[in-house]
Amino acid sequence: MRELAGLGVSPGRAAGPVLHLAPPPSLPSPAAVVSAAEERDAVRRAVALVADDLTRRADAAADPTAAEVLRAQVLMATDEMLTDAAFAAIEAGAPAPHAIAAVLAEHRAAFEAAGGYLAERVTDLDDLRDRLVAACLGLSMPGVPSPGHPFILAARDLAPADTAGLDPSVVLGLVTAEGGPTSHTAILARTLGIPAVVRCPEISDISDMSMVSLDGATGVLAVGVTQAQATAINAGAARLRQRGADSTGPGRTADGHPVALLANIGSARDLTGDVEGVGLFRTELLYLDHADPPSEQEQVAAYTAVFSALPGRKVVVRTLDAGADKPLPFLRQAAEPNPALGLRGLRVARRDPGVLATQLSAIATAAAACEADVWVMAPMVATAAEAAEFTAVCRAHGLPTAGVMIEVPAAALRAGAILRDADFLSLGTNDLSQYTFAADRMCGDLADLLDPWQPALIALIAACAAAGLEAGKPVGVCGESAADPGFALVLAGLGISSLSMAPRSIPAVREALAAHTLEECRRIAKAALAADTPEAARRALQKTI
Repeated sequence: MRELAGLGVSPGRAAGPVLHLAPPPSLPSPAAVVSAAEERDAVRRAVALVADDLTRRADAAADPTAAEVLRAQVLMATDEMLTDAAFAAIEAGAPAPHAIAAVLAEHRAAFEAAGGYLAERVTDLDDLRDRLVAACLGLSMPGVPSPGHPFILAARDLAPADTAGLDPSVVLGLVTAEGGPTSHTAILARTLGIPAVVRCPEISDISDMSMVSLDGATGVLAVGVTQAQATAINAGAARLRQRGADSTGPGRTADGHPVALLANIGSARDLTGDVEGVGLFRTELLYLDHADPPSEQEQVAAYTAVFSALPGRKVVVRTLDAGADKPLPFLRQAAEPNPALGLRGLRVARRDPGVLATQLSAIATAAAACEADVWVMAPMVATAAEAAEFTAVCRAHGLPTAGVMIEVPAAALRAGAILRDADFLSLGTNDLSQYTFAADRMCGDLADLLDPWQPALIALIAACAAAGLEAGKPVGVCGESAADPGFALVLAGLGISSLSMAPRSIPAVREALAAHTLEECRRIAKAALAADTPEAARRALQKTI
C-alpha cells in the first residue's frame, strides 16, 4: 500500500475501487466549410441541446447549490458573445466544432490569466466546450461512469454538471488531479457530503478498479487497500454519519458551554431545517451574471426569502465580496497587476459607494419586514478606521449590528482596536491563511501552507478570540476550517463563540463538541498553539483526547 498526497476539501473517509471519468470528445481533423449557414445552424442546435440538458439537470438536482451552479452554466452556454464569436470563426473558415473549441480556448486563457475565482472556473468552460463539441459531432454527452456498484470517482477535474448529479450512496468519494478549495468540485462535494481530495496529480496514473481509500480532511489517498480494509473504513464512516444525524439541537460542549453552529449559504434554497442560524450569507451570488447591478427591489426579495425562513434566529449577511479576482461586469473595473491584493470586498466601495449603499438599504428593508436577527459584516477589512466607517454606514441605514470579517493579518493583529466600533468579528480562515502565508489559495503546491492547523494561523485566531473576550463581543469562524470536527474543538477552546459551515457538516461538529468539556477543549487549543507544525498540532489533539 502506498500513499498519495492531495488537498482535502470535503471531510470524511471512504474506500473502494477507483473509476476515472470518461475522456472528452476528440476534435476530428478540420474539413473545409461548405456552407457557413449550415455551420452556424450546427452551433445554434448544439447550444440549444446543451442548454436544455443542463436545465433538465438543474431542475432535477435535489441540492439547491448544485441547481444554481448548473443554471449559471446555462447562462454561459447561451451567452450571445459566445455564439457571435463562433460565427466569426466560421466565417474565417472553421467548422462549427472547431469554432466553438477555439472561442472557448480564448475565454479559458483569459480566465486563467485573471487568476483566483475565475481561474477555478476554467473547468466549467472545459465542460461546456466538451458538451458543445459532442453535440456538434452527434456524440453522447460526457458523463460519470455507471458501473452498477459503489466506487471512488477520479478525474483531472470535475465540472458542475458532473458533480451536481452525483449520488453519495454510489460515488463514495472524489479525487481529482487539479482543482482547488473553492472549485465547484470542492463546493458541491461539501454540499453533498461526499469526501473529496483535489490537487492529487498522481491519481491520473492509478488504473481503474484499483482499491483506494481517501481522507477528505487530511488529503491522503492510500492505494492498494484490501477489500476488508475498505469495508471497515466505509462502515466506520457510516457509523459517524449516523451518530451525527442522530445528534440535534444547538451546539454545546459536554458541560453545556454554548458554541453556535451556523450555516454558510448563498440563497434561501441552501437552508436546512436543523440550523441555529446563518453565519455567512454570501450575497454575491445575487450579483453574478448581471450586466447591471440587481435593483434594490430584487435584493429585498432575495434577502426577505432568507430572513423570513429564520424568525428569531441570527442571519449574518456578508456584503458584496466581489471585485478583482471575482469581477462583476457592472463594476467595470480595470485589470489589476495583483487581483488578490486589489479592489475587492469592502474596497469596491472606494470607487463605487453606491453599490454598498443600495445593498445596505435593501438589507435594512428586508430585515424590518421579518423577525430574523439580522447582522451585517464587510469582507476584506484591513484597519480599524475601515471598520469604524463601515459600522457607521450600517447604523445610518438602520442596521444596528455591524461587524467585519478578519481575512487580513493586519486586521487580526488589531482586532481589539477594530472591536471598539465593530459589534463582532467573523474569521474567514481561507483568505486569512492565504494572506498570512503569502500562498495563493489556488496553488496546490502550497497546500501545506494553507492547512488550518498551521500554528501561525491558530495564533492569529487566538489573538482575535482573546480580543473578543476582553471586549465582551462575539468572535466566530466562517471558513470551512470550522467544518473539521477536530479543529472545531481547538476553536472552542480558544474562545470562538460560533462556527459556520456547509449545513451537512454541522452534525459531525455538533457531536465532537458534545463529547468534550470546555476545559478539555482549552487543553486541546493550548497544545495546538504550542506545536511547531500542523502535523504536531494534530498529534497534540490525539494525545489530549
